[in-house]
Amino acid sequence: MKDRKAFEEPFFGAMWQADTCYFPYISDDTGKRKRTYLIAIVDDHTRMLVSAQLFFEDSAYNFQKVLKDAVSTFGIPNKLYCDHGPSCENSQLTYICGSIGTVLIHAPVRKGAAKAKIERTFGVLKSRWLNGLDINQILSLDEFNLELVEAVRKHNLTVNSSTEQTPMNRFLSTRGRIRIPESEEWLHECFMNRINRKVKNDSTLSIQNMQFNAPMQFMRQSVEVRFLPDRLSEAYVFDNGVRYPLKLTDKQANGKVKRNVWPTVDYSKGASANV
Repeated sequence: MKDRKAFEEPFFGAMWQADTCYFPYISDDTGKRKRTYLIAIVDDHTRMLVSAQLFFEDSAYNFQKVLKDAVSTFGIPNKLYCDHGPSCENSQLTYICGSIGTVLIHAPVRKGAAKAKIERTFGVLKSRWLNGLDINQILSLDEFNLELVEAVRKHNLTVNSSTEQTPMNRFLSTRGRIRIPESEEWLHECFMNRINRKVKNDSTLSIQNMQFNAPMQFMRQSVEVRFLPDRLSEAYVFDNGVRYPLKLTDKQANGKVKRNVWPTVDYSKGASANV
């Protein structure tokens, strides 16, 4: 037995609950049947779905996409409450929450009741929308997500049995305390993944098994690399507030680049001068 009590945050944005739910199999671009995953975030006070999206993979980066969409649309939450799944419990999400000023909280292991609001939201979406949907008519993930957008809109405009208000009305009455991101560029920077890498003697480093050229001044040094997993061409070294772009290594092109040759020292002349 565990002592649990019903609770609710006092205003919109005080805490968001997030989780992943298994959804039906559909065909991908190649015609292969694959399971889909619904990643969603719901506001604790209003029960509003602030972001939801379907993916073929329950990954940390996909969760970050959903969170970024929610923050850019509705502002920065004070707390983010999620489980211990690999998509939520990782160093990158910790960096992101620290950058935007959100406290990251993890629910107890195997305690679904501890995050009842997001679990209840999944149940409502299934009963009101998914169970009446003909999955065989869904031809792509994009089409499935379009159906989800309409389901989320209806959810946010439907009276909640617990609050006896629509999530939208509750949001409009308590949204004044939400924190707004400084700018789109600032938010983009906060959501960059960060790793430490050692620059080799040939001025290269690796990201996701791909080799990149780094500036020569970082040779044999440990540096912080920032990147987005699906946009590695924009990766850069971040040092003392300055961004140094990385370029994918082209060994054949490097073989044609002229090297900087340092002037030689004639030690014989130096010795005679001292005499």
